Amino acid sequence: MSFRVVRSSKFRHVYGTALKREQCYDNIRVSKSSWDSPFCAVNPKFVAIIVESAGGGAFIVLPLKMTGRVNPDHPLVGGHKGPVLDIAWCPHNDNVVASASEDCLVKVWQIPDRGLSRTLTDKDSIVDLLFHQRRVGLVIWHPSAQNILLSAGSDNLIVIWNVGTGEALKVHDCHPDLIYSASWNWIGTKVLTTCRDKKIRIIDPRTGDVEEEALCHEGSKAARAIYLKNGLVFTTGFNKMSERQYSLRAPDHLHDPIVMVELDTSNGIMFPFYDPDTNLIYLCGKGDSVIRYFEITPEPPFVHYINTFQTPDPQRGIGMMPKRGCDISSCEIDRFYRLNNSGHCQVISFTVPRKSELFQEDLYPDTQGDIPAISADEWMSGKDAEPVLVSLKSGHVPSTKKEALQVTKKKPNVLDKMPSRSSAASSGDSEEVPVQPAVPAVTEKQFKDVTNEIKKLKAVIVKHENRIRSLEAKLTEVLALLNPDPNENNNNEPEDLASTDLPPKSPLSSHMMNSKSSHHPDADMAPDEV
Repeated sequence: MSFRVVRSSKFRHVYGTALKREQCYDNIRVSKSSWDSPFCAVNPKFVAIIVESAGGGAFIVLPLKMTGRVNPDHPLVGGHKGPVLDIAWCPHNDNVVASASEDCLVKVWQIPDRGLSRTLTDKDSIVDLLFHQRRVGLVIWHPSAQNILLSAGSDNLIVIWNVGTGEALKVHDCHPDLIYSASWNWIGTKVLTTCRDKKIRIIDPRTGDVEEEALCHEGSKAARAIYLKNGLVFTTGFNKMSERQYSLRAPDHLHDPIVMVELDTSNGIMFPFYDPDTNLIYLCGKGDSVIRYFEITPEPPFVHYINTFQTPDPQRGIGMMPKRGCDISSCEIDRFYRLNNSGHCQVISFTVPRKSELFQEDLYPDTQGDIPAISADEWMSGKDAEPVLVSLKSGHVPSTKKEALQVTKKKPNVLDKMPSRSSAASSGDSEEVPVQPAVPAVTEKQFKDVTNEIKKLKAVIVKHENRIRSLEAKLTEVLALLNPDPNENNNNEPEDLASTDLPPKSPLSSHMMNSKSSHHPDADMAPDEV
């Protein structure tokens, strides 16, 4: 007698459901850029989507409740001079979003709670982070340290920023070619990158040292890699035959994958999305009409295929909701916002079927909250901390009201609810970039001087206008005397114009001839009296 042992897993029956069209977002002009980016970022308050925009780059920010057809004139975040390539919400403040663009700038924006009431311009950004010399294609926030942001550009540089002070803390030049992807580990002590040279690297973000380096995938197309919560590395890419692959690796043996599996022969780049609470990985390919999901376990084969969610139309971009924004009452474990070419943003909910309506503690362990564990100065000084975890049993409620992000040069900044700290000394070997001095404020005396000067100019203009009116009136009188009504002599035409004597000079014309050589009455007036 033979029997088959079925693997025991609470996620074996996870299924995806597309929400109704009225619960999704429509009429969105999704970006047509060929850059390998998800084009979408989501948090429990907003969904942000990179869109097409004339005269520069822009992205749209919609409150989650603003479903349905989007007004074509809806306000945008449009401060970039080039197309926007990547966007990322701050994990510690749901109103703060960072954007990277082809104009070599990284901008950080503050979004009002009710959404945008007008289009934001370049003057509305909280801070502009300028260091890259070529386009910036990646922005990623630190998982536990406040205000720490990583950016990577086509200049092959990785820059670590302190958004609170607007300065570059570290600049790492350890890649010979374009950086495809970057990922922080769970506590933010390592950065994992993939590069056009087909290699995967583990980098110390404080020193820039490359701790591990190995061949990622043999194919020439872009590869992507992410850190898992347990420290393992998950990658997606292509082999020499352009077949799509995924692999699981140990960080100290990157050259020897634990698992390497071929999926199919599609051309689209696969974006891996990871849920650290359930150890589920979702593979979403650009141009695909499917979402595959897997479970990572300590038992062989380590990466277990669960199921595939199928849709009729291909996807152009996709974003994943943090666990804080999921609906725990319906046992929703993950939610995706999927973009297609027709301008539709489809919401897909992944649910574990349960009969009980009570809180499922096995599905919802404590998850990453919106509270930073350490400050930027503490992280730079060498302190590490895991993300602060919160319980979802009573539903997600922000711990305190968020304050607006303020940029303070050379001083630590309070992003939301962290208590004020005294300025911590940064490490002596940090590569600080000098900040351009601000324009000095106008003093009260300078303001009064400018006001008085404006008043004098207005008085001179009034005098000139009065004089012009007077001269125009005099000119009208003179023309009336020189040109009498021609209708008076219509019936008395001269017989011979050649024999007609010229009329004598009138006294008025003689007076005008003499006045040309006379002294003008305004000649002796001072310039201020004119």
